[in-house]
Amino acid sequence: MANHKSALKRIRQNSKRRTRNNYWRKTLRTAVRGVENAIKSGDSEQAQARLPKAIGVINRVASKGVIPKTQASRRVSRLTLAVNKMEAQQQ
Repeated sequence: MANHKSALKRIRQNSKRRTRNNYWRKTLRTAVRGVENAIKSGDSEQAQARLPKAIGVINRVASKGVIPKTQASRRVSRLTLAVNKMEAQQQ
Protein backbone atom coordinates (compact mmCIF):
# COMPACT_ATOMS: atom_id res chain seq x y z
CA MET A 1 0.00 0.00 0.00
CA ALA A 2 1.23 3.46 -0.83
CA ASN A 3 2.35 5.77 1.94
CA HIS A 4 2.94 9.07 0.19
CA LYS A 5 0.12 11.55 -0.06
CA SER A 6 0.57 11.90 -3.82
CA ALA A 7 0.54 8.12 -4.29
CA LEU A 8 -2.68 7.81 -2.30
CA LYS A 9 -4.27 10.51 -4.42
CA ARG A 10 -3.10 8.76 -7.59
CA ILE A 11 -4.79 5.55 -6.40
CA ARG A 12 -8.06 7.41 -5.83
CA GLN A 13 -7.86 9.07 -9.25
CA ASN A 14 -7.10 5.81 -11.01
CA SER A 15 -10.05 4.15 -9.32
CA LYS A 16 -12.44 6.89 -10.44
CA ARG A 17 -11.10 6.83 -13.99
CA ARG A 18 -11.27 3.04 -14.20
CA THR A 19 -14.91 3.11 -13.10
CA ARG A 20 -15.77 5.85 -15.59
CA ASN A 21 -13.92 4.13 -18.44
CA ASN A 22 -15.67 0.83 -17.71
CA TYR A 23 -19.05 2.58 -17.87
CA TRP A 24 -18.31 4.15 -21.26
CA ARG A 25 -16.79 0.93 -22.61
CA LYS A 26 -19.93 -0.99 -21.63
CA THR A 27 -22.13 1.70 -23.20
CA LEU A 28 -20.08 1.46 -26.37
CA ARG A 29 -20.39 -2.33 -26.56
CA THR A 30 -24.15 -2.14 -25.99
CA ALA A 31 -24.66 0.44 -28.76
CA VAL A 32 -22.54 -1.49 -31.26
CA ARG A 33 -24.23 -4.78 -30.34
CA GLY A 34 -27.63 -3.20 -31.04
CA VAL A 35 -26.61 -2.34 -34.59
CA GLU A 36 -24.99 -5.74 -35.14
CA ASN A 37 -28.08 -7.57 -33.91
CA ALA A 38 -30.27 -5.52 -36.25
CA ILE A 39 -27.96 -6.43 -39.13
CA LYS A 40 -28.04 -10.12 -38.24
CA SER A 41 -31.82 -10.13 -38.02
CA GLY A 42 -32.02 -8.35 -41.39
CA ASP A 43 -34.01 -5.41 -40.03
CA SER A 44 -32.88 -2.53 -42.21
CA GLU A 45 -34.99 0.15 -40.54
CA GLN A 46 -33.79 -0.75 -37.07
CA ALA A 47 -30.16 -0.84 -38.21
CA GLN A 48 -30.53 2.58 -39.84
CA ALA A 49 -32.13 3.98 -36.69
CA ARG A 50 -29.46 2.61 -34.35
CA LEU A 51 -26.44 3.46 -36.49
CA PRO A 52 -26.33 7.24 -35.78
CA LYS A 53 -26.73 6.61 -32.05
CA ALA A 54 -23.90 4.07 -32.09
CA ILE A 55 -21.68 6.43 -34.07
CA GLY A 56 -22.37 9.17 -31.52
CA VAL A 57 -21.41 6.88 -28.65
CA ILE A 58 -18.25 5.77 -30.44
CA ASN A 59 -17.16 9.35 -31.08
CA ARG A 60 -17.97 10.38 -27.54
CA VAL A 61 -15.96 7.51 -26.07
CA ALA A 62 -13.03 8.41 -28.32
CA SER A 63 -13.17 12.07 -27.31
CA LYS A 64 -12.99 11.02 -23.65
CA GLY A 65 -9.87 8.98 -24.37
CA VAL A 66 -11.35 5.60 -23.49
CA ILE A 67 -10.48 4.27 -26.96
CA PRO A 68 -8.05 5.72 -29.49
CA LYS A 69 -9.44 7.96 -32.23
CA THR A 70 -8.16 5.60 -34.92
CA GLN A 71 -10.07 2.72 -33.35
CA ALA A 72 -13.21 4.85 -33.26
CA SER A 73 -12.80 5.70 -36.92
CA ARG A 74 -12.35 2.04 -37.82
CA ARG A 75 -15.42 0.98 -35.82
CA VAL A 76 -17.60 3.66 -37.43
CA SER A 77 -16.38 2.70 -40.88
CA ARG A 78 -17.03 -1.01 -40.38
CA LEU A 79 -20.48 -0.49 -38.90
CA THR A 80 -21.48 1.86 -41.71
CA LEU A 81 -20.18 -0.54 -44.36
CA ALA A 82 -22.07 -3.43 -42.78
CA VAL A 83 -25.35 -1.50 -42.74
CA ASN A 84 -24.88 -0.32 -46.32
CA LYS A 85 -24.01 -3.84 -47.47
CA MET A 86 -27.14 -5.22 -45.82
CA GLU A 87 -29.30 -2.61 -47.55
CA ALA A 88 -27.71 -3.34 -50.92
CA GLN A 89 -28.41 -7.05 -50.52
CA GLN A 90 -32.07 -6.40 -49.66
CA GLN A 91 -32.66 -4.32 -52.78
